[in-house]
Amino acid sequence: MKRKLQIFVSSTFTDLIEERQAAVSAILKAGHIPAGMELFTAADRSQMDIIKNWIDESDIYMLILGGRYGSIEPTTGKSYTELEYDYAVEKGKALFAVVITKDALEKKVKEHGTDFIELKEPKSLAEFQNKVLSNMSSFFEDVKDIRLCVHESLSDFSANRKLKGWVSADEIIDTHDLAEEIKKLNEENRKLKSEVDSKDKKINSLTNNKDSELKEIRDVLAEKKITIPANQSYTGNEIDANLLRVFVAFQRILINGITNNIGMEDVEQYLYFTISPMLKVHGLMENEKVTGAKYRRYVITETGTRLLAYIEKNELKKAKEKKEELEKQ
Repeated sequence: MKRKLQIFVSSTFTDLIEERQAAVSAILKAGHIPAGMELFTAADRSQMDIIKNWIDESDIYMLILGGRYGSIEPTTGKSYTELEYDYAVEKGKALFAVVITKDALEKKVKEHGTDFIELKEPKSLAEFQNKVLSNMSSFFEDVKDIRLCVHESLSDFSANRKLKGWVSADEIIDTHDLAEEIKKLNEENRKLKSEVDSKDKKINSLTNNKDSELKEIRDVLAEKKITIPANQSYTGNEIDANLLRVFVAFQRILINGITNNIGMEDVEQYLYFTISPMLKVHGLMENEKVTGAKYRRYVITETGTRLLAYIEKNELKKAKEKKEELEKQ
């Protein structure tokens, strides 16, 4: 959006009319808004309160300092121009000043008389001038210098995003429509979040139910005692075990599948004819016809695969907990 800055122009009045006009013209030409209190001729406290409000509402304070100190405010003993400047500094306003040169002031006095020079408060004017020159300021000889200073200063201030400025109502986004859209999106977001939370709960519930089911099958297999004959074990010795140990120990063979084709080894026969039917009862194995062949095959089911994964996960969990416990000791 195109932003217009408001610049409060401060100066003494009767001696700097031409200079003020040059500053106002340069501000307008730069596309910004000039503001000032030249219409107020009376100098009193009520005027000062109004001036402060104008300074508060402005983005930038500009001072044009000539050869006059200005009307004195009785309470402080300072001129209203200096009080304006001090207030702008106190409020941290962005500011700049142009100060008339000695030669330019002497020329004014020669051409127009002593109305353009301070005769009553020269010391106060000198002190004020030193104060101004210690901040952002420059000298001017004529109105061309003032226009140039305004142009350069406003170019710098325009880049300052901290200055709010004024924006045309036509460029302002319709916040009502935007607020309604945000409200609508928030409601949709709330519903989606509620749906996701609900789905998460269902998934967690299903996961817990499945884990509970797998744990139950695991416990049943662990309780089922089995004696593996010596001629059907890889060790050559009779082994006392349980169905769970056999299932885990021979998982690779079971996953690949066992067929009843001619030439089966003793261990394969034991797994096919004894173990697999027992596992089939619990839905861990299934017997299928092999297409294009006379033999059949036992192969592990999806439930069987999930049970093996569940067992492995729990074994890893126990190992981790045991390690952490040892580290604590």
